Amino acid sequence: MFSEDDLRPLSALQHLVFCERQCALIHLEQIWVENRLTAEGRLLHQRADAVGHESRGDVRTARALALRSLRLGLIGRADVVEFHRAAAGEGVKLAGVSGRWRPYPVEYKRGRPKRHSADEVQLCAQALCLEEMLGVVIENGALYYGSNRRRHPVGFDPDLRSLTESTAARLHALLAGGKTPRGIREPKCDRCSLLGVCLPAAPESSARAYVDRLFRAEES
Repeated sequence: MFSEDDLRPLSALQHLVFCERQCALIHLEQIWVENRLTAEGRLLHQRADAVGHESRGDVRTARALALRSLRLGLIGRADVVEFHRAAAGEGVKLAGVSGRWRPYPVEYKRGRPKRHSADEVQLCAQALCLEEMLGVVIENGALYYGSNRRRHPVGFDPDLRSLTESTAARLHALLAGGKTPRGIREPKCDRCSLLGVCLPAAPESSARAYVDRLFRAEES
């Protein structure tokens, strides 16, 4: 079990699966650069994350729901968690609401489905947090992609759960180590907003040191 002080951002799992160096630049060196893609994603999340609850028939929707897992050492928010009406003896009880309800996390993404599993890992981590918080097993969730405005169902099978847990362990090890990995130039780098400071083809291991040198040169 992790302490409250050791909790890491759940969103960092997505960064880590995409690129270890990107994860370290953001969460170790505190570097962030926005481009059109990240701005569009931020606006999409702002619309999805308006805190509140909605009810429509047999589905109750919670937005920007706070999440935490002391077992995995993660903290964050879910864009949307739907609670679908469940049969007696299944799901969970909700305060002030009759019946039983089955949690169904939904994560919003601006682009389209990816070849790697970063989005699935982030969604599965949300489910694992909910399981720990609510004491219930969550079998499915969905990724909503803005490019095609469609939901893509995700099943939380043993392989995805194992990958998510090992990614959380890698995240803690990376941040505890305090060292930014060397960059490797790949085609995916072209879509990364940090490309200009990451310089994956250069020998520099610390983007923060590079940025600091630029500021010192401008001031001299």
